[in-house]
Amino acid sequence: MTDTPSLLLASSSPFRRELLGKLGLAFQHQSPDIDETRHPGESPTALVMRLARQKAQALADAYPQTLVIGSDQVAVLGDQVLGKPGSRDNAIAQLSAASGQRVTFLTGLCLLNTATGRSQVACERFAVQFRTLRPEQIERYVDIEQPLNCAGSFKSEGLGIVLFKTLEGRDPNALVGLPLIQLTDFLAAEGVTLPL
Repeated sequence: MTDTPSLLLASSSPFRRELLGKLGLAFQHQSPDIDETRHPGESPTALVMRLARQKAQALADAYPQTLVIGSDQVAVLGDQVLGKPGSRDNAIAQLSAASGQRVTFLTGLCLLNTATGRSQVACERFAVQFRTLRPEQIERYVDIEQPLNCAGSFKSEGLGIVLFKTLEGRDPNALVGLPLIQLTDFLAAEGVTLPL
């Protein structure tokens, strides 16, 4: 394809921007304004797929002739959904609960073509087995890295890697918040074959 359509990342996340930058594509970014409240009885998978789609659709009218990328992530420990902790105490509590446990990260991804109205949506799973962590390790980690805006209370692209025993999944980028393997497939379906 000679003319690459405009690309918009519907996110304020600097982590997602950095990941998308790996693909070598020019893109804009804007934060969508949506209600991210989980619906009663909504499964974590349905939640992240719905929010990814809503984030992309929230900006559709303002960006005609654009491929809009929406993404959302939650962490699941047992039957509990872990969102962004928002505070030091919550981050410590989340990591304490995850110590020695397997946590599954679900990342919803949507690519919306605003010219055609076509949207592609998927959920990427990535599992992390946490080491058994001592309370002082958790507190030191939270104080050093301040992962207060990260689902699950860690940054795997930084010091958070020391918290893990094993990682399981097809795309480690999904753990950071943007599954690039799936996005590459979605872009190819819209005629954008990478690398350009």
